[in-house]
Amino acid sequence: MIKSAEKSKLLSLTVEGMTCASCVARVEKTLNKIPGVANVAVNIATEKATFSLSEDVPLETVAQAIEDSGYHLRTAEVTANAAAPGEPQDASDVTLRTDLRTAAFFSFFIFVISMGMEFRFFHHVWPFAAETTHKILLILTTPVMFIPGKRFMQIFWKNLKQRTADMNSLVAIGTGAAYGYSTLAALFPDWLAKSSAPPHVYFDSAAVIITLVLMGRWLEHRARKKTGAEIRALLQLQPASARVRRGEMEIEIPLAQVTGGDILLVRPGERVAADGILTTGSSSVDESMLTGESMPVDKKRGDAVIGGTINLAGYFEMRVTATGSDSMLAKIVRMVEEAQGSKAPMQRLADRIAAVFVPAVVAIAMVTFLGWMWLGGMAGFDKALIHFVAVLIIACPCALGLATPAAIMVGTGVGASRGILIKNGESLELVHKLDTIVLDKTGTLTSGKPQVTDIAFTEADEMESLRWISSLEEKSEHPLAKALVQYAREKNLSSLTVDAFTTITGGGVKGRVDGHDMVIGSQSFLEAENIEISLWETQALQWSEQGKSVIYAAADGRAIGLVAISDPLKPSSKAAVAALRARGLRVLMLTGDHERTAAAIARQAGVDGYVAGVLPDGKADAIKKEQAEGHLVAMVGDGINDAPALAQADVGIAIGTGTDVAIESAAITLVHGDLLHVVSAIELSRRTIATIKQNLFWAFIYNTLGIPLAALGYLDPMVAALAMSFSSVSVLSNSLRLRRQAAAAAVNYVL
Repeated sequence: MIKSAEKSKLLSLTVEGMTCASCVARVEKTLNKIPGVANVAVNIATEKATFSLSEDVPLETVAQAIEDSGYHLRTAEVTANAAAPGEPQDASDVTLRTDLRTAAFFSFFIFVISMGMEFRFFHHVWPFAAETTHKILLILTTPVMFIPGKRFMQIFWKNLKQRTADMNSLVAIGTGAAYGYSTLAALFPDWLAKSSAPPHVYFDSAAVIITLVLMGRWLEHRARKKTGAEIRALLQLQPASARVRRGEMEIEIPLAQVTGGDILLVRPGERVAADGILTTGSSSVDESMLTGESMPVDKKRGDAVIGGTINLAGYFEMRVTATGSDSMLAKIVRMVEEAQGSKAPMQRLADRIAAVFVPAVVAIAMVTFLGWMWLGGMAGFDKALIHFVAVLIIACPCALGLATPAAIMVGTGVGASRGILIKNGESLELVHKLDTIVLDKTGTLTSGKPQVTDIAFTEADEMESLRWISSLEEKSEHPLAKALVQYAREKNLSSLTVDAFTTITGGGVKGRVDGHDMVIGSQSFLEAENIEISLWETQALQWSEQGKSVIYAAADGRAIGLVAISDPLKPSSKAAVAALRARGLRVLMLTGDHERTAAAIARQAGVDGYVAGVLPDGKADAIKKEQAEGHLVAMVGDGINDAPALAQADVGIAIGTGTDVAIESAAITLVHGDLLHVVSAIELSRRTIATIKQNLFWAFIYNTLGIPLAALGYLDPMVAALAMSFSSVSVLSNSLRLRRQAAAAAVNYVL
């Protein structure tokens, strides 16, 4: 019997306690072993695990498995309505800072005393003998080992029970070995003495290593918070309350109590509390945080407004259409969080290395210890121990684990702040490899709002002829008909009575207006009605070559004139195409228009080529053809008929002003309809991938050079701890340059 597919939900939850790439590998392995858990991705930069969970598997089961592996799964999800995003991280920050201060306080005195004894800085004033000094150092070091250092020991013990190891294990083994040997030497010096002099102790190494590791983690923690600044800024866009009209009363209520259909009152300077439709008044709204568009957007009755935007001028009322998880802001936050929690293909190499890295390091450290013991016998024990500790400490795989996710987290965050929503890390990585961009014409290259540009009539009274035509076209739903009707309204022309209205799909319309039998439509439609149009062919050809659609009009069997309608290019389209081509990309255009109109628009836009007369179901086939020729293709579109092509393309880029179907089919969504944002997305991808490569290079070089140097005795454990701590910080700092580059850019599409 075949079991039916189980329903599942996608979760993205915080995992506490992860410190390196090995931790990520173990959490992923733990989750993948649980029946009912699939699509696992763990990200150390966001400290989150994203996975699909079958509805019949309790979340508590997953949490317990994570707990048993040495980590903690926070089962409460953060939503877009969270009042204080980042609070759990702040609590962790306080604990880490307290431990660091404690360790630093004791380590300062331990280090000063140890260096004074080593180099005899104050042997004339120090009243204690070496054996007594060692006991004093033991007293000072013990609080460091068992208060701030407890975190390493606890995780090491859990790892030992699970027969696994991570960065905490390396720190615990290294500092524990130094502390254990030094304690034995301090309490029972006769057991270890090789001469009349007391044996050497390494309390300073144990304490200072713990201090430096904690310092590195605190700096790393602070840097990680910066990498998530954009998403926290998004979460904080919504106000805590909203002013609502209830009957004749105006009351202020918490945002959580706002529901669909409520009438919100928005005053100048206030943030819009929810998505909705403006019902009364008008204003200018700042949508820059959501769309990346710096210019305010004018809003009037019937226009949509987005929760989280700022009302700059004017009072208006609006009817709520979406709140909470259904709002645009919540959807954007979810998309960004999913992207930041995903993995890029480039990370797979690092993951494979991380899975075996720590056990390999422990093995190398043991070989180092045995090698130095073999070279020096018991007399070489001190050197063997110190080099053993140095290998363990220098080998931290933190930088390796952070190299890719940190850059992706910053890159997707920067994109979100500029209205570029990237679905996952794979899409972000793939964009930089593209060689062909295919643009849909209507609504993408062009405004998608046809406008009347020219009219020509034989009748003396052009306005009366236009009035006949617009009255008949009012009955049609065709976009060109709506453009003609809008033009007549702008001329203040009133409508006439229409009788016997008929529409012919793909041809035009017929009817009786003010006593005249009217025929309006394409050239072929009028010819089929046996109407002579030869006198108008020259003018029609001229307009067609300019990329305009030509409508013929006839009254009582005689052609009376032409109307030219154009869907103009968006103001930025030509600049966007030029910018794409300047980056070495082929730019093609797809359109259902006939050859002459397509050629004219292609010339105006400056594209490399075009395909005309493409039916909606043929757009995906056009993409397939490009892919069959070896091209890596991005499709940019906005309509329902673009969805198959967006899904077929290697990277689908949806214009956010388009349909939900198009957006769902795309890997990248541009919240604003400006094509320059396509250039921004490509530039962002290229810079993010360059940053990832830099991070991986330094992470690999760091470990490749550091471990041999430590094994050969050229690296002191405290220097190793300092270098290890700053390696992760350097990777995060390099990733944060993406944000600084974007902030410094004068033009949006040059990120």
